[in-house]
Amino acid sequence: MSSLSDTKPQRIAAIDALRGFDMFFLTGGLALVVSGINLVMPLFLFIVGTAMPFSFSRRIGSEPVWKIYLKVARRVVALFLLGMVVQGNLLSFEPSKMSLYCNTLQAIASGYLIAAICLLHLSVRWQVAVTGVLLVVYWLVIKFVPFSDPSVGFCAAGMLEPGRNLALLLDKYLMGNWQDKTNYAWILAQFGFGAMTMLGLLGGQMLKRVQGHGKKLAWLLGAGAGCLALGYVWSLDFPIIKRLFTSSMVLWAAGWCYLLLALFYLLTDVLKLNWLTFFFSVIGSNAIFVYMWVSLCPPTGNFSRVLFTGFSGCFGDADRFVFYLCNYALIWGVLYYMYKNRTFIKV
Repeated sequence: MSSLSDTKPQRIAAIDALRGFDMFFLTGGLALVVSGINLVMPLFLFIVGTAMPFSFSRRIGSEPVWKIYLKVARRVVALFLLGMVVQGNLLSFEPSKMSLYCNTLQAIASGYLIAAICLLHLSVRWQVAVTGVLLVVYWLVIKFVPFSDPSVGFCAAGMLEPGRNLALLLDKYLMGNWQDKTNYAWILAQFGFGAMTMLGLLGGQMLKRVQGHGKKLAWLLGAGAGCLALGYVWSLDFPIIKRLFTSSMVLWAAGWCYLLLALFYLLTDVLKLNWLTFFFSVIGSNAIFVYMWVSLCPPTGNFSRVLFTGFSGCFGDADRFVFYLCNYALIWGVLYYMYKNRTFIKV
């Protein structure tokens, strides 16, 4: 990136708005709006990385590295513990009912740790290199390592059938029944989680270091188009499978994330049309709080049913839509109250 240069730390409104856009779908917006592409988890990882150059710039140079690592470690541990809280069995103290690693927050913790190490010690070019290595290593492991399972017998390398692939089999052996409950890859998918967060980190570097709105948008649009093209070509050999977080899926999702980041940057930081994204900014300002709310008190849980079932039932065939609308109004109202009072819960 020859056009990159350090600039004074700043806050990019687009990051908060895009984070809120992602959380909108997580908090029940998906029930109100049909989404053409499922980007909720990849976009969450991407935005975590995008915000890092700005949040770390306040510490790098003013704090010793060990102190920064201490804060990183605390956040990683907190995310893992919150992920176990979401599982609902943290206080059961029964190992068979708990899993250390099967939640979006824990995936974010892994990606955040990888990106933090790279941000603290590597130049942007080496960050790009590490991102590529993570994607290629994951592909090599899946593509060329054979495996066997007593239930299915010996399997050739590269097999990606449901229940017959190395990523899910490894989770099954190391995490037992929890893999069957999630049906997502977690351990090997750390390569994908790390790469997704790193791609977000590179997006943040573009916003922070590239001079001028036009050049920032050009970098983001170019990165988006490039990732989409690479993801599509790679998918011909390594298919786009979200449950496995394959390398082609990471690039394909990152392509859309870059384009969304460019769109929100254009609206908020260039055209200053913040009123268009204010709805999302309110949500994005308390992303972790929102995630825990919908995980512990889902829209279909007892809390929402008690409050809104009777009212929504008065609307006949539209009762489901009204129910989710009321539930979302409640969530957004609480978030707006927190936003107005500058109450921001972070990990």
